[in-house]
Parts: sequence; C-alpha cells; structure tokens
Amino acid sequence: MNNKQLILTITGSDGTGGSGVQADIRCISELGGLASSAITSITVQNTLGIQEFYDLPASIVRDEIETILNDLQPQVVKVGLLRRIDVVKVVAELMRKYRPKYIIYAPVLKSARGDLLVEPQVYKAIQEWLIPLCTIVLEPSDLPTSVRKHGHANQLSAALAFYLGSGENVNEAMLHARSYLNLFPKGYTEDSSRSGELYNLFLDAIDRFHRHYSDVAFYAEQLCVSSRYLGQVTRCIANRSPKSMIDERITEEITQMLISTNKPLKEIALLFGFSSQAHLSRYYKKQKGKTPSEMRR
Repeated sequence: MNNKQLILTITGSDGTGGSGVQADIRCISELGGLASSAITSITVQNTLGIQEFYDLPASIVRDEIETILNDLQPQVVKVGLLRRIDVVKVVAELMRKYRPKYIIYAPVLKSARGDLLVEPQVYKAIQEWLIPLCTIVLEPSDLPTSVRKHGHANQLSAALAFYLGSGENVNEAMLHARSYLNLFPKGYTEDSSRSGELYNLFLDAIDRFHRHYSDVAFYAEQLCVSSRYLGQVTRCIANRSPKSMIDERITEEITQMLISTNKPLKEIALLFGFSSQAHLSRYYKKQKGKTPSEMRR
C-alpha cells in the first residue's frame, strides 16, 4: 500500500455527512486518496444543530489510533474534534511515539451556529500538548470568507492532508487545497434541510386541526416526524415551541368568538374539544390571565 496517500483522520462523527469523519473520508476519497479514521465523539445532530454528544473514552480512542498506526502506518494525520483532556493526551502521546511525517490540526471549537464544542481547559491542553507536534495548525484566516460554513473547515484540512501526502510542500499543498475548496460541490449544506417546508406544513396543520387537537404529538404524527424534531424546527425558525404556537392559535380564535358572538361558554368549550366549560376556563385563564367571562365583559 502507498502509505503516502493514506490519511488518518482523528475527529468526531457527523451523521448528516456534512462535517466530521464522514466529510473527511468523502473529500479524501474524491481526491483519490485512501482514508482511515479514529472517532473521538459521536454526535446526535441534524441540519438544525447538535443535540447531544457521546465522547468516547480515551482508552477506546487510543486503541482506534494505535491499531491503524501499527498496521497501515499512515504518514499524514489530520486531527479535528477533541473534547476530553485525556483524549488530547492520548493523541499527543501517540503522535510522539509513531512520528507521522505530517500532522494537521484543524481546530473544531465552535459549531457553525456558534455553539461552544470544546471547553477552554480542553483547548488549553491541546495548545500545550498537541499543537507543538503539528506541522500545520489551521487558523480562521485559512478559510476563504465565501465558504465559512458547516463542514468546509473539514474539506480544507482533508484536502490539505491529501496534497501533503502526494508529496507537495506545505505552500503548494495549501494553494491546491484552497483551490479545491473553492470548486467543492455544494452537496450537503444546511440549505438541504426540510425545516422551512416542515414549518409551513405545521402552520397549515394548525389551521386545519386546532379546534380538535392541541397535543404536539398529534401534529408530529401528521407530519411524519418526531415531536423533538418539530420542536427543533419551530425554535430555529420562530424561536417558539410547537405547543405555544398551537395554544396561541386556539386562544386567538376563542377570544374572537367571545367578543364577536353570544355563544354560551359551554358551546364554545365543545367546539374546541374541551371536556367542560370549567376546562375551557382553566385553559383560557392560563393563556390570557383572565377567564372567558372576564374577557367577554
């Protein structure tokens, strides 16, 4: 095997494929290289952001890396997301022990949405133990302004790793990596999210069903998504929960009926699916701070 063209990427996993180890493997493969990997963190995420992390134990990360280094001997190593101090220590120890020709560190400190991914004390450990071993540490200025979006730091560093492994010097590799990044096909971006379409479908569903259903789970089922995802969508787009949007629509229509008709409260309660007039009154007071009778007066 030509280990000059074999690259080891040490980073987190992104199930969307837009960043992390998946994006690295795709980029390296498209350029014609061979990618091996060691995963440091498993994320629960979609195009709306990261919801959860599971950071792998340092012992597992050590075994992942050392197994590849012993067997395949890649001479180019690209390091990305490191979230644990003991994992930083392991990576640094193995880099000193096996001495690959090139070590590239692409800092993954914040998400594309600005969320902090790495605690300051972890980055301090990275600065102390890992960075002195690196051939290249990418800086924000290394990314063209037009492509500073989700996953593109991965693409730049992965392309850089490939060109270094091809025998180019650092300046040549950086030039080619930047050129490649500017030509990189969009593929996955946040624009591929269905969130905008789903949000509008949710509004339509509220229009159709609000007189009979106020449970978020009902609307999620109608839209064939989880309640959790529906909540992510509404918070991302409107900064509101699905429940508050449903309740607002119900309350608005009840208010309009109270002030524009003489319908008895019992009838209004039945129209909106409440079990009783008392149930309607409790619900309405919670939403508006006054009872239906007080609003009508």
